[in-house]
Amino acid sequence: MHPTLPQLSGGTLPQVDEETSNTQVDSARDAMEAVRRQLAEAPVELVVTNHVMGLYELAAIHLSATPPDLVSAALAIDAVACLVEGLGERLGDDASAMRDALGNIRMAFVQIKQTL
Repeated sequence: MHPTLPQLSGGTLPQVDEETSNTQVDSARDAMEAVRRQLAEAPVELVVTNHVMGLYELAAIHLSATPPDLVSAALAIDAVACLVEGLGERLGDDASAMRDALGNIRMAFVQIKQTL
């Protein structure tokens, strides 16, 4: 089931003149292009490990929910494992830290599951 989008109060969109709209669109495009350049310049290993840690945090959030959401946490943990175990040393200098993080979140999962 997908959540529904919130409705705007009043049911209508605010009026924006074409010049303002074009300026906003151009500004958004410029910002997106700047982000693309930054990502292209960043070491891929760093970007991937940042995503791994995002998935780690997602798992931790679901484990710390009241009650813990073990199904969602397991999916996030499995995603971390796919990246960490699948890529191994290709993660560069952070490979060892990523393996440790995976072990820690797996241990937390087991400990929380045992308390339920």
